[in-house]
Amino acid sequence: MFRPGRSSLGNSNFQDTKMPYKLNVNGQTSTVDVPADMPLLWVIRDVLNLRGTKYGCGIGFCGACTVHLSGRAVRSCQTPVAAAENMKITTIEGLSADGSHPVQLAWTEYDVPQCGYCQAGQMMSAAALLAKTPKPTDQDIDGAMNGNICRCGTYLRIRQAIHRAASINASPTKAADAAAAHHGNGFGGR
Repeated sequence: MFRPGRSSLGNSNFQDTKMPYKLNVNGQTSTVDVPADMPLLWVIRDVLNLRGTKYGCGIGFCGACTVHLSGRAVRSCQTPVAAAENMKITTIEGLSADGSHPVQLAWTEYDVPQCGYCQAGQMMSAAALLAKTPKPTDQDIDGAMNGNICRCGTYLRIRQAIHRAASINASPTKAADAAAAHHGNGFGGR
Protein backbone atom coordinates (compact mmCIF):
# COMPACT_ATOMS: atom_id res chain seq x y z
CA MET A 1 0.00 0.00 0.00
CA PHE A 2 1.33 3.43 -0.91
CA ARG A 3 1.65 5.88 1.97
CA PRO A 4 3.15 9.36 1.81
CA GLY A 5 6.70 9.08 3.03
CA ARG A 6 7.13 5.77 1.25
CA SER A 7 8.18 5.14 -2.32
CA SER A 8 5.78 3.69 -4.85
CA LEU A 9 7.97 0.58 -4.89
CA GLY A 10 6.94 -0.15 -1.32
CA ASN A 11 10.36 0.66 0.10
CA SER A 12 10.23 2.87 3.14
CA ASN A 13 11.63 6.38 2.95
CA PHE A 14 11.84 6.23 6.72
CA GLN A 15 15.09 5.42 8.49
CA ASP A 16 16.07 1.81 7.98
CA THR A 17 16.74 1.16 11.65
CA LYS A 18 13.72 0.14 13.65
CA MET A 19 13.69 0.74 17.37
CA PRO A 20 11.20 -0.09 20.09
CA TYR A 21 9.14 2.87 21.31
CA LYS A 22 6.95 2.77 24.38
CA LEU A 23 3.71 4.64 23.68
CA ASN A 24 0.80 5.46 25.98
CA VAL A 25 -2.19 5.67 23.64
CA ASN A 26 -5.64 6.22 25.16
CA GLY A 27 -4.39 5.04 28.54
CA GLN A 28 -2.90 1.79 27.24
CA THR A 29 0.83 1.22 26.99
CA SER A 30 2.15 -0.43 23.85
CA THR A 31 5.64 -1.01 22.52
CA VAL A 32 6.01 -0.56 18.78
CA ASP A 33 9.06 -1.48 16.72
CA VAL A 34 9.25 1.20 14.03
CA PRO A 35 11.71 3.73 12.55
CA ALA A 36 12.21 6.85 14.69
CA ASP A 37 11.03 9.18 11.93
CA MET A 38 7.81 7.29 11.12
CA PRO A 39 4.91 9.73 11.54
CA LEU A 40 2.76 9.07 14.57
CA LEU A 41 -0.27 8.96 12.25
CA TRP A 42 0.94 5.77 10.57
CA VAL A 43 1.87 4.19 13.89
CA ILE A 44 -1.63 4.92 15.22
CA ARG A 45 -3.43 3.72 12.08
CA ASP A 46 -1.23 0.95 10.66
CA VAL A 47 0.57 -0.46 13.69
CA LEU A 48 -1.96 0.07 16.50
CA ASN A 49 -4.97 -0.29 14.15
CA LEU A 50 -6.84 2.76 15.52
CA ARG A 51 -8.59 4.09 12.42
CA GLY A 52 -10.40 7.15 13.80
CA THR A 53 -7.44 9.45 13.18
CA LYS A 54 -7.56 10.34 9.49
CA TYR A 55 -4.97 11.07 6.84
CA GLY A 56 -5.86 14.28 5.04
CA CYS A 57 -2.97 16.17 3.51
CA GLY A 58 0.22 14.71 4.98
CA ILE A 59 1.75 18.16 5.48
CA GLY A 60 0.01 19.33 8.65
CA PHE A 61 -2.31 21.85 7.00
CA CYS A 62 -5.76 20.24 7.14
CA GLY A 63 -6.03 19.00 10.74
CA ALA A 64 -7.72 15.67 9.96
CA CYS A 65 -4.92 13.82 11.76
CA THR A 66 -5.08 15.85 14.99
CA VAL A 67 -4.43 13.97 18.23
CA HIS A 68 -3.52 15.11 21.72
CA LEU A 69 0.07 14.79 22.86
CA SER A 70 0.12 15.37 26.61
CA GLY A 71 -3.09 17.40 26.22
CA ARG A 72 -1.87 19.55 23.34
CA ALA A 73 -3.43 19.27 19.88
CA VAL A 74 -0.77 18.18 17.35
CA ARG A 75 -0.79 17.05 13.74
CA SER A 76 0.15 13.38 13.89
CA CYS A 77 1.22 13.33 10.22
CA GLN A 78 4.06 15.71 11.14
CA THR A 79 4.98 14.23 14.53
CA PRO A 80 7.69 11.55 14.45
CA VAL A 81 6.97 8.60 16.72
CA ALA A 82 10.23 9.26 18.59
CA ALA A 83 8.82 12.63 19.74
CA ALA A 84 5.78 10.92 21.26
CA GLU A 85 7.56 8.26 23.30
CA ASN A 86 6.58 8.24 26.98
CA MET A 87 3.99 10.99 26.40
CA LYS A 88 0.24 10.64 26.84
CA ILE A 89 -1.33 10.26 23.38
CA THR A 90 -5.10 10.60 22.99
CA THR A 91 -6.89 9.78 19.76
CA ILE A 92 -10.58 10.26 18.96
CA GLU A 93 -11.17 6.72 20.25
CA GLY A 94 -9.76 7.80 23.62
CA LEU A 95 -11.81 10.98 24.00
CA SER A 96 -14.55 8.79 25.47
CA ALA A 97 -15.40 5.18 24.73
CA ASP A 98 -19.16 5.74 24.85
CA GLY A 99 -19.43 9.12 23.10
CA SER A 100 -20.18 10.98 26.34
CA HIS A 101 -17.42 13.60 26.10
CA PRO A 102 -19.07 17.06 25.96
CA VAL A 103 -17.57 17.75 22.52
CA GLN A 104 -18.97 14.49 21.15
CA LEU A 105 -22.38 15.21 22.69
CA ALA A 106 -22.46 18.73 21.28
CA TRP A 107 -21.33 17.54 17.83
CA THR A 108 -24.26 15.12 17.79
CA GLU A 109 -26.73 17.67 19.15
CA TYR A 110 -25.83 20.23 16.46
CA ASP A 111 -25.54 17.68 13.64
CA VAL A 112 -22.07 19.02 12.83
CA PRO A 113 -20.75 16.35 10.45
CA GLN A 114 -21.80 16.07 6.85
CA CYS A 115 -19.25 13.77 5.21
CA GLY A 116 -17.54 13.39 8.60
CA TYR A 117 -14.01 12.88 7.32
CA CYS A 118 -12.47 15.87 9.12
CA GLN A 119 -14.55 15.60 12.25
CA ALA A 120 -12.19 13.51 14.40
CA GLY A 121 -9.52 16.18 13.97
CA GLN A 122 -12.05 18.96 14.52
CA MET A 123 -13.26 17.37 17.76
CA MET A 124 -9.73 16.77 19.03
CA SER A 125 -8.82 20.43 18.42
CA ALA A 126 -12.05 21.54 20.12
CA ALA A 127 -11.43 19.31 23.15
CA ALA A 128 -7.88 20.68 23.54
CA LEU A 129 -9.25 24.23 23.34
CA LEU A 130 -11.88 23.57 26.02
CA ALA A 131 -9.33 21.94 28.33
CA LYS A 132 -7.24 25.12 28.11
CA THR A 133 -10.05 27.70 27.76
CA PRO A 134 -13.29 26.47 29.42
CA LYS A 135 -15.37 29.47 28.26
CA PRO A 136 -14.00 30.36 24.83
CA THR A 137 -15.04 33.41 22.84
CA ASP A 138 -15.69 33.22 19.11
CA GLN A 139 -12.19 34.64 18.64
CA ASP A 140 -10.69 31.90 20.86
CA ILE A 141 -12.55 29.25 18.84
CA ASP A 142 -11.52 30.72 15.51
CA GLY A 143 -7.88 30.83 16.62
CA ALA A 144 -7.84 27.28 17.97
CA MET A 145 -9.70 25.82 15.00
CA ASN A 146 -7.68 27.71 12.37
CA GLY A 147 -6.03 25.10 10.19
CA ASN A 148 -8.76 22.50 10.65
CA ILE A 149 -10.29 22.35 7.21
CA CYS A 150 -13.86 21.19 6.61
CA ARG A 151 -14.60 20.64 2.94
CA CYS A 152 -18.33 20.63 3.70
CA GLY A 153 -18.14 24.08 5.32
CA THR A 154 -19.75 23.27 8.68
CA TYR A 155 -17.72 25.97 10.45
CA LEU A 156 -20.74 27.76 11.98
CA ARG A 157 -22.09 24.51 13.42
CA ILE A 158 -18.62 23.67 14.70
CA ARG A 159 -18.46 27.00 16.54
CA GLN A 160 -21.99 26.49 17.96
CA ALA A 161 -21.10 22.98 19.09
CA ILE A 162 -17.94 24.20 20.85
CA HIS A 163 -19.99 26.79 22.75
CA ARG A 164 -22.49 24.05 23.61
CA ALA A 165 -19.71 21.71 24.79
CA ALA A 166 -18.40 24.52 27.01
CA SER A 167 -21.84 24.88 28.60
CA ILE A 168 -22.10 21.11 29.09
CA ASN A 169 -18.68 21.16 30.78
CA ALA A 170 -19.79 23.98 33.05
CA SER A 171 -22.93 22.23 34.31
CA PRO A 172 -23.11 18.65 35.59
CA THR A 173 -26.89 18.77 35.08
CA LYS A 174 -26.51 19.79 31.42
CA ALA A 175 -23.92 17.03 30.95
CA ALA A 176 -26.28 14.41 32.36
CA ASP A 177 -29.20 15.70 30.26
CA ALA A 178 -27.08 15.74 27.09
CA ALA A 179 -25.77 12.23 27.75
CA ALA A 180 -29.29 10.93 28.39
CA ALA A 181 -30.53 12.49 25.15
CA HIS A 182 -27.56 11.04 23.27
CA HIS A 183 -28.07 7.54 24.63
CA GLY A 184 -31.86 7.74 24.52
CA ASN A 185 -32.34 7.83 20.78
CA GLY A 186 -28.89 7.63 19.21
CA PHE A 187 -29.30 11.04 17.54
CA GLY A 188 -28.55 13.39 20.42
CA GLY A 189 -32.18 14.24 20.99
CA ARG A 190 -32.66 16.05 17.67
